[in-house]
Amino acid sequence: MGNGDSAQFQNKYMLNTLNLKAFFLTSMLCATIFLAKAQDSDQAYRNTLKATLDRIEDVFEINLQYNEDLVEGKELDYAFWRIVPGNLETSLAQVLAPFDLTFFEKPNALYRITKFDYPRRSVSFGEDHLNYLSGLYSNKMEWESRKAEMKSCLIEALGIDDLPETPASQPIITQRRKYKGYSVENVALEVLPGVYTTGSVYKPRPFKKNHPVIITPNGHFGQGRYRESEQIRCSILAKMGAVVVSYDLFAWGESRLQFPSTAHKTSIAHTIQTWNGIKWLDYLTSLPETDPDKVGITGGSGGGSQTMLLTAIDDRIEVSVPVVMLSSHFSGGCPCESGKPIHLCGGGTNNAEIAAMASPKPLLVISDGGDWTHTVPELEFPFIEYIYGFYGEKDKVKNSHFPEEGHNYKVSKRQSMYPFMAKYLGLDIEKVLGENGLVKEDDVTLESEEELKVFGKDGEDLPKGAIKGLEALYHMLEKAQ
Repeated sequence: MGNGDSAQFQNKYMLNTLNLKAFFLTSMLCATIFLAKAQDSDQAYRNTLKATLDRIEDVFEINLQYNEDLVEGKELDYAFWRIVPGNLETSLAQVLAPFDLTFFEKPNALYRITKFDYPRRSVSFGEDHLNYLSGLYSNKMEWESRKAEMKSCLIEALGIDDLPETPASQPIITQRRKYKGYSVENVALEVLPGVYTTGSVYKPRPFKKNHPVIITPNGHFGQGRYRESEQIRCSILAKMGAVVVSYDLFAWGESRLQFPSTAHKTSIAHTIQTWNGIKWLDYLTSLPETDPDKVGITGGSGGGSQTMLLTAIDDRIEVSVPVVMLSSHFSGGCPCESGKPIHLCGGGTNNAEIAAMASPKPLLVISDGGDWTHTVPELEFPFIEYIYGFYGEKDKVKNSHFPEEGHNYKVSKRQSMYPFMAKYLGLDIEKVLGENGLVKEDDVTLESEEELKVFGKDGEDLPKGAIKGLEALYHMLEKAQ
């Protein structure tokens, strides 16, 4: 290369270097401008959660109900972009999920926003879930396979098979009180070492042979098994010819002699309450005067949850009447109903499918318009009826709906339950009918709470070996395992 060529090359190199530097400077400037604009866009698309919810109310013409502290100070990237035209449920889900919030539908276009609550979903979620479940089986064989899988999983999820053996101790029975057409005695069963379930057993008078059995798990209604409506229901069923038990919830009633009321809000309550129901079935069906082939169950609210669950896992139950509890979008807000992961069984289930596990046995679903059962006639009942159709037994599943009533097990709902139990358990309803064709409920004797207790007024008769406190219960269960 000559000197001229070298100088030309150096000049060309310096020019290219300057051009390259200019290119990089220009690129960096463009990138800075782009990022600045992108940041401006992010800020423009960011909005408060409150403003986003207000916009959803306007777009979909609904009302949202929530506590202000749930939304205060919360902001959302691309807030309005999360609102999907024509799809309220998706819009709410996309807006609320980043804050661990959820929603559920109430009557009159009102939606309640709360912290994420796994037992409580929207009605549309329940509808979608039922559509999914109904696609899993289209005939009796497929459903029976699903039901067997579910039963095994429910028992495993509750930990029933891991419980220690039932002690061989004898039932503790108080003096029997005799009334017109029935009697009452208080009974305690040692269901686990040092753990007792307490209840009142109502028997027909005269007490003969082959009496059907009915267990009535309690719900979260005030006074538990001591309340007036519970005593009336059990007394009337006994007058009709059944042996009936009303028993305390775990850490309610006399169970509080062993466990504080706060223990009821723990997941172990789910297991113990279910175990108590099984042990009451063992006891009552073992009596020489009862017929173990004629067993019914009915309970309201949390007692309705137990009604569906026990029917699903205990084949001895022939007639089931869950009251004001069945729903595809609510599985029970108390740990005693959903504390154990039973609703994860089968890849995900709900109380409608669990209730359908009663098929093809007689099932009466009682619902109302004032709680989560308001959708039963249009949503859950057709799903259950579909399953009963696999057996050709649609006539054995019924729904009594009370659209103007609320969450209770009062007289109108009992008047629906009595003839259903009578029909399928062979009870004599004629004994208790009035001139108007309805069951007379005024001819029973209401007892005081003290009279209905097994262990005395202040628990003075609680056995010395009874354990006390959750720590002692967990220790006993761990030792047994």
